[in-house]
Amino acid sequence: VQLQASGGGLVQTGGSLRLSCAASGSIYDINVMGWYRQAPGKQRELVADITKDGRINYAHSVLGRFTISGDNANHAVYLKMNSLKPEDTAVYYCNVAGQEIIRMPSIRHQDFVSWGQGTLVTVSS
Repeated sequence: VQLQASGGGLVQTGGSLRLSCAASGSIYDINVMGWYRQAPGKQRELVADITKDGRINYAHSVLGRFTISGDNANHAVYLKMNSLKPEDTAVYYCNVAGQEIIRMPSIRHQDFVSWGQGTLVTVSS
């Protein structure tokens, strides 16, 4: 399963961006989709995730500013980021976990976890 993320860029403090991520491949089911970020010199951290039944989890630092949404039918996840701050500057990665269809030697389902390639968000002060 491959993920393609887009939507990063340079924005001023207080600005907005919308990140998109689409999954492709032999997907049987998706359990959770989410966004992580990694700032220079820091560990990767969860920003927000959403389960297939709509449960959402946000990092405390983005509560009230970021909104995650998912499109299960199209295997896509979005992150709308408002009121951006310089401390939001990071490479943002989408992450999807679920089951994929394996066809050889026989058809079966197999768990997968995939990461997107990362998209850079830079917030200038």
